[in-house]
Amino acid sequence: MIATARVIAVTRMACVQLSDDRPDGEVPPTPPQPFSSRPASPQPSAEPPVHGHGDAVRRSTAERLDEVLLGGPRTLALDDLAQDAHLDADAVADYWRWLGLPVTDPADPHFTEADAQALREISALFAREELDERIQTTLVRSMGHTTERLALWQVEALVEHMSRRFGLDDTSARLLVLDRLPDLAPVLERQLLHAWRRQLAAVAGRFAVEFSGARAAEDDSARLPLPRAVGFADIVSFTKRTAGLGSAELAEFVQLFETGARDQITAAGGRVVKTIGDAVLFVADDPATGADVALALAEAPTLRGQGDVDVPPVRVSLVWGRVLSRFGDVFGTSVNLAARLTEIAEPSTVLVDPGTAERLRHDRRFALTYEPAQELQGLGTVRPVRLERA
Repeated sequence: MIATARVIAVTRMACVQLSDDRPDGEVPPTPPQPFSSRPASPQPSAEPPVHGHGDAVRRSTAERLDEVLLGGPRTLALDDLAQDAHLDADAVADYWRWLGLPVTDPADPHFTEADAQALREISALFAREELDERIQTTLVRSMGHTTERLALWQVEALVEHMSRRFGLDDTSARLLVLDRLPDLAPVLERQLLHAWRRQLAAVAGRFAVEFSGARAAEDDSARLPLPRAVGFADIVSFTKRTAGLGSAELAEFVQLFETGARDQITAAGGRVVKTIGDAVLFVADDPATGADVALALAEAPTLRGQGDVDVPPVRVSLVWGRVLSRFGDVFGTSVNLAARLTEIAEPSTVLVDPGTAERLRHDRRFALTYEPAQELQGLGTVRPVRLERA
């Protein structure tokens, strides 16, 4: 383990470099004291502490960091938490497991007063809305899965920043990020809440436009509920291109593709559903917007040729159909068809199915070229149509 003294030294080095970036003549603020040294303590020795003392210091530092991030100390065991939240222990264990945070030792004081408050609030919501266990599980799992990935994504980005800016090895960069988390977390927390509310408002707005004029009598319970344009963009020869890359080059390769694809999809009016390594799945609310998104991805120079890593072209598909939206993903035959069309598309081209081509046929912005029919695995014979700009 790296001694706590190293954490403090790294943080002070970062503070000095940050102050050096200020304009000439401007008095830099007093550098923030590293979290590992709060409250103020004697200047640590340049030599690492003896093993036993070092372990104690590290445990104390970790405990203080934990309390800051969790809003208080861990004082409640599972039974205490259940009693405080007016729930049985099994319900609390289920909730924690759904969040992706299993209870390893029920007797361990693992929980805080904030945990009890959160449980009281969510259990009251479940009771008030009469939600069954299936929906309860879905709601809690959505939060756990999303925030787990979000926290890891943000921390890894900060580690990369610290490593590049201050020339640190990976271990030192991670220690510096740990030290900075108490100052960064409140801002990131507010940004998360703001972004979530904006996304929720966007979903509500789309529903209001799409379904405000719908009548229940017109609904067919046998069909999937949402009409959407669904498409994939897949990097050509991903495995071959990345076989010899180191970790830094691979990270740059993937980031260049993902950020470029997201920017193109959003700018053209679509939405990213998910990225799957070398592919991105997107949706749009109408066929024409979907076509714009697909062509933007196939044509986009921003997806390749930037920086030290060259991302090869992508092949793209688009299918208009009805989908089921669950777990932040989309499902249905049209999704499967789009995936299969991507597999047979040429680099930097877009393929659609005949049904989607028919919906785009009268739009003078697009040109459609029917290609020979092909057998698609699990879907039978399909005649792909090449989509281009007119």
